[in-house]
Amino acid sequence: MSLVEHAPESGRPSPAGQRKIHPRAVRAYDIRGRVGEEIDADGAYGLGRSYAAAAKAAGLSRIAVGRDGRISSPSLEQALVWGLCDGGMKVERVGLCPTPMVSFAVRRLGLDGAVMVTASHNPPAENGFKILLGDDRVHGPGLKALVETPAGTERPGYARRTDVGEAYVESLAAAAEGMADLSVVWDCGNGATGEIVQRLAARLPGRHRLLNETIDGRFPAHHPDPAVAANLDQLAQAVTAHGCDLGVAFDGDGDRLGVVGPDGRVLWADQLLLLLARDLLTERPGAAIVGDVKCSRILFEGVAQAGGRPVLAPSGYVLVREAMLREDAALAGELSGHIFYDAGWGVVDDALYAAIRTFLAVSRLPGGLPAFRESLPPTFATPELRIPCEEARKPQVVREVAERMAGQGGVFDEELGLRVSGPDGWWLLRPSGTEPKLTCRCEAAHPDALERLKAQLAAELKASGVEAEF
Repeated sequence: MSLVEHAPESGRPSPAGQRKIHPRAVRAYDIRGRVGEEIDADGAYGLGRSYAAAAKAAGLSRIAVGRDGRISSPSLEQALVWGLCDGGMKVERVGLCPTPMVSFAVRRLGLDGAVMVTASHNPPAENGFKILLGDDRVHGPGLKALVETPAGTERPGYARRTDVGEAYVESLAAAAEGMADLSVVWDCGNGATGEIVQRLAARLPGRHRLLNETIDGRFPAHHPDPAVAANLDQLAQAVTAHGCDLGVAFDGDGDRLGVVGPDGRVLWADQLLLLLARDLLTERPGAAIVGDVKCSRILFEGVAQAGGRPVLAPSGYVLVREAMLREDAALAGELSGHIFYDAGWGVVDDALYAAIRTFLAVSRLPGGLPAFRESLPPTFATPELRIPCEEARKPQVVREVAERMAGQGGVFDEELGLRVSGPDGWWLLRPSGTEPKLTCRCEAAHPDALERLKAQLAAELKASGVEAEF
């Protein structure tokens, strides 16, 4: 049932002198910054007014708003909703939820867009916004333009609370039909998936143990980023201690997935993508499978060997999704843990749905995850490495290294980044689209060769004034 809200006026930002989000917080794919410095309630209200003006210009008016479990999210969400309503929007407030549930609400309710209040896996002191306008995930120049859109004439809109949680859980549980009686550990990382996971796990076959399912925006157990191996230690220990088939972990807003096997070893996202691709290609031979430039060559070669069409995409979850749509691909993913499917409510990077598809793939695989890992050719690779670097300096550092590596196996592309190949293997360097960091990865056929690649990359970064220890 929906209830039209009449929010109290106390604490309401003034429409006069509408403040904008700080330009530093407007990243490549979404908005993220420090609360109180780059993002505050006045900026959230201003974003609501700007979004409303852009939506009205496009003939759109009905949107969903959700929020994650960060301490600052309730106040930012309220200010955002005030701005949207003052701009004439009709707002369905989904409440505290994972980001994919907001996408589910848009499709189920036939809405025109959405704003999610979240900073995903960023530190607790940060927050931000992920924005959907029509069918487009607003990013790049379009995101900067939306933030700078002047507020239109103030007009009355409304907001009401809408509960789609039960329908979302039912849809996820229905997708698990055919799942074996697996033993699974779920690590919610105190992020926004906690309540939904509790309800979902109770409806699935097998045995399920939950870790850190209490939503707490301080993230007391560990940082909610499954792309970092240290954040999966607790999960790995629980999986091995209880003899489970696998464990799954989520980031702060539930759109990235991490997996560990029964031996506690991490199954990196490109390996997971190959597992899912092999399973999918038995039903859809010849389908296109998209992986980002940080993924191992084993993914792309493995997809081709399984009868699929591998597609290389730039890193960045929005760009990977665009490549999936452009190539009419059946599956896509990137090393950070975003896994894209058409889940029946649109093409989404829904880590809960991807977890269900992982359970199904493992259920159908003789020997489970250990057999899959045994099937992989030997290789030695780093996980995704993130090196702190000033936001304004990131692109210049990559260009400087690219200039020095020209003619030495380096290939530079503005979208793909710098990829350097040689007898030992390859390494990649590119600016992060979501943090003040450089992202990189190295892969070789031998441990000694991997060390040489890491040393070469560290030396090149140091030559540009960036210290890195791998």
